Formats: sequence, C-alpha cells, structure tokens
Amino acid sequence: MPTRIRPATQADVPQILAFIRALAIYEREPDAVKATEADLLRDGFGPDAIFYCLIAEQDGAPAGFALYFFNYSTWLGRPGLYLEDLFVLPEFRGHGIGKALLQRVAAIAVERGCPRLQWEVLDWNTPAIDFYRAMGADFLDEWRNVRITGEALQRLAGVAKVGELS
Repeated sequence: MPTRIRPATQADVPQILAFIRALAIYEREPDAVKATEADLLRDGFGPDAIFYCLIAEQDGAPAGFALYFFNYSTWLGRPGLYLEDLFVLPEFRGHGIGKALLQRVAAIAVERGCPRLQWEVLDWNTPAIDFYRAMGADFLDEWRNVRITGEALQRLAGVAKVGELS
C-alpha cells in the first residue's frame, strides 16, 4: 500500500505529541518537550489555528508527520512557509515517506503563493542534511539562529518577576 499523506485532525493529537516526543529523543533532547495534548488541540485546530500538521501513514499505520506555519517576508512582500518539524519513525525510514511529506509541504507553499519554504536542521544531523541537500535545499550558513527564552524574555518584555515591584 502506498504512503498516504493527509491533514491531521483533532483525533491525531495524541499521535502528534508522540511524534514530537520521538523527535526530541532523536534530537538528543528527551526532556525538552513541554507541549501537552491540550496545547496542540488549542493551537492547531479551529478557526484561529497557529500551526498545521500533516500525517504520513504507511499501510494504515502512522509513520511520520510534518508540522508547519506561515511567516511573512517583508523583503518579498509575501508569506513564507516555515517547517517546524519533519519526522519519520525509524522503522519507516528509507521508504520515501520523508520525501513525500516534504513534497506535500512544498506543494502547500506553492498553492498558498509562498516564494520560499524554510526550516532548520541540527549541524550534526548528517542524514537529514544529506536528504535536504538532495532535495535542492540551500544552507544559509551566514545566518545565525537567535532565541530568547525564560527570564531573559521576561526581562526584555519588561515583565517583573513575581514579588518584584515594577
């Protein structure tokens, strides 16, 4: 039976969270996942969805997923598509499922008028790097990822810590 790629539904939320946890283990951050099923349900389904998700099935079994959202390029004056997660369970790798997911995400980007699709990959993840290179991806080595979280984010936002006067 061929691979089936379909939009995720609310009923898939437990499986999506299982994929996210499996991805975190693969990326050597098994304790980093704080998301809950309630978070995914709130943010991915309904009229104000913040993200979208595709599920890949092989012979009726969940095999992988792609989770994405839209951003905006001020330089291009067009929306872009950001692929947050692309993951295929180990037992399903090597069967074209990752490629099928990436192709579907690319098709969505084209359908929505997005001139670019982008994502990040860990520098040690050579199988993924090789896969993306084979798909024609460009690596933007001159760009640095920047992130601010936790207390630093609170300080930047001007939010006082509990018990502090502002």
